[in-house]
Amino acid sequence: MTTCGEATLLTEEYVTGAVDHRGIAARRSNTGRWRAAWFIIGVEVAERFAYFGIASNLISYLTGPLGQSTAVAAVNVNAWSGIATLLPLLGAFVADAFLGRYRTIIISSFIYVLGLAFLTLSAFLIPNTTEGSSSPSSLLNAFFFFSLYLVAIGQSGHKPCVQAFGADQFDEKDSQERSDRSSFFNWWYLSMSAGIGLAILVVVYIQEYFSWALGFGIPCVFMVISLVLFLLGRRCYRYSKRRQEEETNPFTRIGRVFFVAFKNQSLSSSELCKVELEGNPSQDSPEESSFLNKALLIPIDGDMTCKSRDVGDATALIRLIPVWLATLAYAIPCAQSLTFFTKQGVTMERTIFPGVKIPPASLQILIGISIVIFVPIYDRVLVPIARLITKDPCGLTMLRRIGVGMVLSALTMVIAALVESKRLETAKEHGLIDQPKATVPMSIWWLVPQYLLLGLADVHTIVGLQEFFYSQVPTELRSIGLALYLSVLGVGSLLSSLLISLIDLATGGNAGDSWFNSNLNRAHLDYFYWLLAVLSAVGVIMLWFISRSYIYRQVDQL
Repeated sequence: MTTCGEATLLTEEYVTGAVDHRGIAARRSNTGRWRAAWFIIGVEVAERFAYFGIASNLISYLTGPLGQSTAVAAVNVNAWSGIATLLPLLGAFVADAFLGRYRTIIISSFIYVLGLAFLTLSAFLIPNTTEGSSSPSSLLNAFFFFSLYLVAIGQSGHKPCVQAFGADQFDEKDSQERSDRSSFFNWWYLSMSAGIGLAILVVVYIQEYFSWALGFGIPCVFMVISLVLFLLGRRCYRYSKRRQEEETNPFTRIGRVFFVAFKNQSLSSSELCKVELEGNPSQDSPEESSFLNKALLIPIDGDMTCKSRDVGDATALIRLIPVWLATLAYAIPCAQSLTFFTKQGVTMERTIFPGVKIPPASLQILIGISIVIFVPIYDRVLVPIARLITKDPCGLTMLRRIGVGMVLSALTMVIAALVESKRLETAKEHGLIDQPKATVPMSIWWLVPQYLLLGLADVHTIVGLQEFFYSQVPTELRSIGLALYLSVLGVGSLLSSLLISLIDLATGGNAGDSWFNSNLNRAHLDYFYWLLAVLSAVGVIMLWFISRSYIYRQVDQL
C-alpha cells in the first residue's frame, strides 16, 4: 500500500514524487488516490472562492464606484469573464508543451495573488460611491482594469491545469480508477460550488455593506491559502510523464498530421505507395476522415508519413469542433447570472428581516446550493439507476448528460422571461416606470427558480463538458482539453457581450427604448431572455444530431 511520500512504481504515463514508473494500478491504494485528489480539490475550492469573490458582484462595483451604465457594465463583465475563460487555452498550451501542469500551477498562482493584491489596492484608492455617481480618474480606472485582467492571466494557467492534474491521479486503464475518475468530476464540481457559495454569502455581503477593499482583500488571502495547500500536498501527487517514444511535442506530432495530409492531397494514387501500419490502427474508416488518412500514405519519393495513432488523435480533435460549437448555446444564457439576474434583484423587495436586506448578488448561492444537493443524488442514486437502463458504466453518455443540461438551460431562460414580464407589469401597475431607484413591490424570491434550474443545468452540462473534453483529447493534451471546455464558457460570455452591444445599439441605447436601459423598468430583459431560450433550443437540436454519429475515443487509444 502506498502512502504520501513513499517511492512508488507507476504506469507508463505517471510518476509520483521524483520516482520513475511502472504499474501503479497494482500498488497505489484507493486511499492514496483520493488523498491526493482531495488536496487538489481543496486548492480549487480556495481558488474558486477567490475568483467568485471578485466576479459574482463585479457588475455592482462597475455601476457603483466606477459609475458605468448597466449596458456598459454588463458588456465589461461579460468581456472580462469571456477573456478569463479563453486565456486558459494559452496557459494549457504552455503547460502541455513546455512547463508541465505542476510548475504551471505554481507560477500562475503567484501571478493570481499579485493581481488580487493590486485589485485590493485599487479599491482602497477608489472611494465607495453609489450607482450613478461620477467615475474615478482615468489612471485609477486603468489600474483597476489592469489588476482585473492580471487576475485573468493568473487563472489562465491555474484553472485548466489544476483540474487536469486532479484527474491525472486516476489511471484510466484500470476499470476501478476510471470509474473513480468519473466520480471525481462530480465531487470536484460539488466542492467547487461550495467554495463559490461561501464567497457569494460572505464576500458579497462585505462588499455591499462594509468595504469593497476588504471584499477584494479576502479573496486575495484565499488565493494564498490555495497556493500553500497545493505545495503541502506535493509528496502525494502522481505526476504526468511522457513515455520515451513520445518525447516529441504533442502539438508538433499532431500538427504534422495536418501538414502531411495537406501535402499528400496534391499527389495522385500512383505517386503514393503504401499505408503506414505501425502502432494502433485508426478506428476511423477512410470515409470518415479521408483527408487526414492521406497522412498515412507514403509518397514514392520516400517523403515523410505519419503513424495511425497520430492520425487518430488528430481526427479526435476535429470531432470536438461541432460539439464545441453546439454548446455555445448553453454558455450564453449562463453568462446572465453574473449580470442581469443581479440587476433584476436590485430593483426588487430584498428585506428578509426588519432593517436587513439581502445583497442581490447573494442569490447566486442558490446555484451552488442546487449543485451541492443534486450532485450526490446524481452520483449515488441516478447514475446506478441509469446504468441498469443504458448499460453504460457512467449511466448517461457524456453527450447525453450535456444535452440534458442544455434543455434545463433553455427552460431556465423561459422562466426568467416570465418572471421579468411579471416584474415589469408590477412596476407599471404601481406607477414606477419612471422611478428607477424605487423598489418594485415584488419579492426577490421570485428569482429563486431560475437560479436553482441553472444549478441543475450546470450539474449536467458543466460536469459533462469537463469529463468530455478531458477524455476525448490525446493524453498529453489533457490541460488543453479542459481549456477547451472553459473556452466554451469564455466565447459564450464574449458572444453575450457582443449580442448585448448590438441589441442595445439597435434598440436606441440608454437614451431610447433599449432592451438594456439603465432604468430596468423601461428595459425589456424579458425579450432578451426569450431570445436566449430560442438559441438554447437550437443548440439542443444541434447536439442531438451530433451525438447520433459521434464515436468516443477508446481507452486503449489514450
